[in-house]
Amino acid sequence: MASTLNVLIITFNCARQLLEPEIFARRLANALPDSQHPDLVLLSLQEIAPIAYSFLGGSYLVPYFQRFHHAVHLAGKALGGAQYVNIITRNVGMTACMAFVLEEHRENIQWIRAGGVGVGVQEMGNKGAVGLRLGYTIFNGDALELTFVAAHLAPMEEALQRRNEDWANIVRGLVFTPTTTKDTTNPTTQIEETEPLLPNHPDHTNQQPHGLYTPASHLLLAGDLNYRTSNTRPRGTTTHLTFPNPTHQDLTPFLQTDQLTRELTANRTCHGLSEAPITFPPTYKYSKKAQRRAAASEDETTTWEWAKHRWPSWCDRILYLDLPEWMKQEKPNVEIKVKKYTALPLMPTSDHRPVIAVMRIPLQTIPAPGERQDDADENDD
Repeated sequence: MASTLNVLIITFNCARQLLEPEIFARRLANALPDSQHPDLVLLSLQEIAPIAYSFLGGSYLVPYFQRFHHAVHLAGKALGGAQYVNIITRNVGMTACMAFVLEEHRENIQWIRAGGVGVGVQEMGNKGAVGLRLGYTIFNGDALELTFVAAHLAPMEEALQRRNEDWANIVRGLVFTPTTTKDTTNPTTQIEETEPLLPNHPDHTNQQPHGLYTPASHLLLAGDLNYRTSNTRPRGTTTHLTFPNPTHQDLTPFLQTDQLTRELTANRTCHGLSEAPITFPPTYKYSKKAQRRAAASEDETTTWEWAKHRWPSWCDRILYLDLPEWMKQEKPNVEIKVKKYTALPLMPTSDHRPVIAVMRIPLQTIPAPGERQDDADENDD
């Protein structure tokens, strides 16, 4: 029996375009380790559709979500025929999340809570976050809690402070509430709204904290966080000649000026979260020429075609909350492992690269702080 939960996290800025599922699925399957199928697939999607469709929602978004549903199906098929069930799809404006579970593990999903918050212009949701929190059954019948947040923060090099404020507003405003049968019904297929996608487990979530940070839950954050490698836009007609390319792949100068790394170190954003080492090229902003090239070939060994008016940056990131110190001290051999953290090849429909992380999370509940000590004190009487 497995001792870890194998989780695939994907973040992609869709640029308001319909996905090409065959291309996406092939590139995703090629990037994944062959040893084990993901138990959970979590998608963070930004600019999922044109702004009018995103705010109207409903049937306007169905074709956009259908493409990702099909891509996950095709990727699973390429990985030995793994079949996935879409357990929840939610959006707030242009930001969305989708969660899939292996068909044979569907019964392990005990409950789901979800929430959303808009930030940006009048907090309408052109930027913002969607979150889900789920209970996954482990060996003794308890539920492992996992929180996943899909986010899109303020753009532009000079908007560093706005990005930090967006994160603070997400932490303050994101509240998780129990989902209904209708909430968890797959919006991308013709399933009756009365058919639940979750097994009939009792919902104990009313006893759970409703905020983003809770001691009992793992936390994963993925999205277009929009942190850049400069505080100002490129100036001059030759600045783009200094941008990285495959023939001179030293990314160190750009990583050293990465805003998110600096703000994380200073504890000014994404508080307490960690990130695996970055070994892939910047994920934004690729030119129209690059997108046309991506439609014809996946070969990126000769050139990276950058837009000249933006600094190449790692806008698209995946972060996680490490195990708490009290759990590490009690169980030093238990750890969260990031097996892979990389960017997929550029898609022909976006100026962002998709980014994926494959993580293995221990199938153990997180004890409350001091729980073991409290138990010991009671036994001393």
